[in-house]
Amino acid sequence: MQAILGVLFHFIGGFASGSFYIPYKKVKGWAWESFWIVGGLFSWLIVPPLAAWLTIPNFTEIIKHTDSHTLLLTYVFGVLWGIGGLTYGLGVRYLGVALGSSVILGLCSVFGSLIPSIYYNIYPKAGKDTFSMLVNNTWGQTVLLGILVCVIGIIICGKAGMMKEKDLSADREAAVNNQEYKFGLGLTLAIISGVLSACFAFGIDAGKDMANEANNLWKAANPNQGQFLYQNNVTYVVILWGGLTTNFIWCMFLNARNKTFGDYTNPKTPLLRNYFFSALAGTTWFLQFFFYGMGESRLGNGPSSWILHMAFIILIANMWGLVLKEWKGVSRKAFVTVIVGIATIILSVLIVGYGNSIKP
Repeated sequence: MQAILGVLFHFIGGFASGSFYIPYKKVKGWAWESFWIVGGLFSWLIVPPLAAWLTIPNFTEIIKHTDSHTLLLTYVFGVLWGIGGLTYGLGVRYLGVALGSSVILGLCSVFGSLIPSIYYNIYPKAGKDTFSMLVNNTWGQTVLLGILVCVIGIIICGKAGMMKEKDLSADREAAVNNQEYKFGLGLTLAIISGVLSACFAFGIDAGKDMANEANNLWKAANPNQGQFLYQNNVTYVVILWGGLTTNFIWCMFLNARNKTFGDYTNPKTPLLRNYFFSALAGTTWFLQFFFYGMGESRLGNGPSSWILHMAFIILIANMWGLVLKEWKGVSRKAFVTVIVGIATIILSVLIVGYGNSIKP
């Protein structure tokens, strides 16, 4: 039952993350950097402490009494993740919601799943899955197989992206509808994002002492109730400070370079509408972390939890890509190829889920 709940929470979080960019498409007359940072203020500064306050009333005391090394490490991983989040937005801009999310989050799932287990193989820590455990146990081998299948799915989606670029160049109408589509630039940004976005999982692990303290306080007040669903909310506050730092600096630089500071008060744009949809996008993005924490509390912060979350995001993002007709104007062969890629990634979810279910 715990595993089923964990998968369900990850699905809800994946739906939120896979859908967050949709409200941005309703913003009119603003440069990318303007709506991105307005949404980001909700994602990284406003909503996280509000969520922590609602679920962990004493979260500020937990942060205050956490040692500086833990806070710094958690924050640094947040800064690195922030670069990944920034390039995520650009990758989706140039590749589209479907392809961009598939490549970025597929890579993110692989790095986020493997690197911690390799690290704990070198520096063992009680309760953590090591790479040796993955290799030497049937459940771990199944998880590794799921990761391999996920990589294959990413490669297939990448092939579909190259086919799409070729088709668009031959179809003027489709090219106009996809005028921001730039496969080479988008793929480069996607790779950078995929690698650095995995740092969010490392940040959760680095700040685990804060989550454990929240869990212990809750269990002391609620004995025999199992693990605290919202324990990671306090850790998110610190991680997302790092994410805000990176994105704020870059967006302010772009505002200055592109002379787009006027976007925030431009009466020629639908200001209320733009602020509303940017805030909605930012809040929706945070919900992925909220539900990831709930899923992680049921499945554990190992490879299974991370790759399930990432793969669900890929699934939902591709669904939106189809709804938004991002593949309109491409050949049937390219469309079938991306469907096969999506199906392969979904298969990886099932394999990893099975591997987790047979873990002793």
